[in-house]
Amino acid sequence: MNDENLKKGGNNMKHSLRLIVFLAVVLTLACVTVNVYFPAAEVQQAADRIVEDVYRDVPPSPQTAPPEQSMLRREFRRLFFQNQAFAQADINITTPNIRALRASLEKRFEELAPFYEKGAIGIGNNGLLSIRSLEGLSLQEKAEVNKLVKADNADRENLYSEIAKANELGPENVPEIRRLFANSWREKARKGWIIQNDKGEWVTKN
Repeated sequence: MNDENLKKGGNNMKHSLRLIVFLAVVLTLACVTVNVYFPAAEVQQAADRIVEDVYRDVPPSPQTAPPEQSMLRREFRRLFFQNQAFAQADINITTPNIRALRASLEKRFEELAPFYEKGAIGIGNNGLLSIRSLEGLSLQEKAEVNKLVKADNADRENLYSEIAKANELGPENVPEIRRLFANSWREKARKGWIIQNDKGEWVTKN
C-alpha cells in the first residue's frame, strides 16, 4: 500500500513538473512574441516625413517655382499632410524633445547644405554624417564643417533614442531605427550628394 502511494505521489510530481515546464514555455513564447514585433513600416514612414522636413529648406534652383510660391507650397504640404501621415503610422514623433531635435536639424541644414553640394560631407549607411573631403575649403570652413557634423550627429543619435523612448520600443531597437533613418536620408538626398551604400561604398547620388 505504501509502495502504491509512493508511486502515485511520484506520478503526481512528474505531472506537476511537466505542467510547470509547459507553462514556463508558453509564457516565454508569449513574451518573445510581444518583443519580436517592431513597427518597421510605420517607423520608416515617420523617418521619411522627418527627413523631408529637414531637406525641404534646400535653396531652390532657378528652374523651380519662385521662393514665395515654393515656401507657401511647402508649408501647405507640411500642415495638411503631416497629421494624416502620423495618424496612420501611429508613431509618436511630437514629444517636446523630438520637436526640439527636429527643429535643430532643420535649422542646421541651411548651414550644411553648401557642404553637401561641395562633396565635403557624406551620408553614411549608419544614419549619421561623415566628413568626406576637405579639399578646397578654407581653414574657417574646415572648422565650421567639423563643428556642424559633430552637432548634427549628436542630434541624430538623440532623435533615434527619443523616438524609441516615446514609442516604448526599447533601447535595443535604436539600431533598427537608425537603419531606417539611414534609408530615408540617402533616398531623399539630392543628386550629386555623397552617400554610402549598404556595402559600405561611398558613391555619388545619381
